[in-house]
Amino acid sequence: MCTNFKVPTAKDGTVEVGRSLEFPTAMPTSLAVLPSDFRGWFAGADGQSRGSGWTATHGVVGMCVFDEPSVLIDGLNTAGLSMHVLYMPGACAYQPYRGDDTDVAETELGAWLLGTCASTADVKAAMEGRNVWGADPGMGFVPPCHLLFHDARSSIALEFHPDGWKISNNPTSVATNSPYLDWHLTNLENYVGLAPTNPAAARVGDMEISPFGQGQGLMGLPGSYTAPARFVRAVALTAMADQPDDARAAEQCALHVLNSFDIVGGSIKEAFGQTGLVDEVTVWDTVVNLTGLRYAYRTMTDPTVYVVDLKSTDFGGPERVVPLSWDGDFMPVTA
Repeated sequence: MCTNFKVPTAKDGTVEVGRSLEFPTAMPTSLAVLPSDFRGWFAGADGQSRGSGWTATHGVVGMCVFDEPSVLIDGLNTAGLSMHVLYMPGACAYQPYRGDDTDVAETELGAWLLGTCASTADVKAAMEGRNVWGADPGMGFVPPCHLLFHDARSSIALEFHPDGWKISNNPTSVATNSPYLDWHLTNLENYVGLAPTNPAAARVGDMEISPFGQGQGLMGLPGSYTAPARFVRAVALTAMADQPDDARAAEQCALHVLNSFDIVGGSIKEAFGQTGLVDEVTVWDTVVNLTGLRYAYRTMTDPTVYVVDLKSTDFGGPERVVPLSWDGDFMPVTA
């Protein structure tokens, strides 16, 4: 479970993306930095032997899994392109490994495309002729997923269908999980009556019926944590949000939208690999400033928002992993 969206472009031109990671904590995540000249390799079918290679032209900051900085599930590059890997059970079909120069594992897509692409158009061009196969990053199974990309002007979804991958333009800039994006876009037609203002009073016979308090324009907004419900909710909240004045206001807007998807531990449980029944929780949120090149995050046990400024990050050194903070606390004040 994950939710990804853009908030309204700020008056100063800031473009901000929010993303939540809802997943069992059994999958360890860390902050990763990939240098601007990072040398990557496409793995062989055994996950070890190396096929063809590639060299990055952009530095990248993001979230990686299992302390492998190149296995990214979220990130921003120095060109202002962001990438977000979201879980897609039941709506993901990788292709068999071919053994030629077209093969790329789903675990390699994030680092490769962020390292070499500056826009969503570049992502489309880079994917031409590629064959995406499924690899296990250390979870004990091949994770079904799709990838969302945003630049300052557009958003796309890279999804994996039985007949191959497909890139779709995303006019809402919103994504959640299964089913495929086209289904979610069609489902929005069930919610065209949502509005930020209360409906007018109506008459039934001799009786006038008036709204009972504020917020009645959002009656019917789905409140569950299912992927279809979160998609509709994210579209509604971002479409109705006031336009932020500047970068700070845009970042705050993204945080407020993310708050509506936060999962209380214990409210959702699922079977996870060999671990058994575990909590589904909001492990972390990211707030990505595409125009200001800021990558911000907070974790489930530390509400402090930490920010990496890509403009001052050293992308000349080796790739590296930075542990996340999980030890936040309430800040005491003197009253």
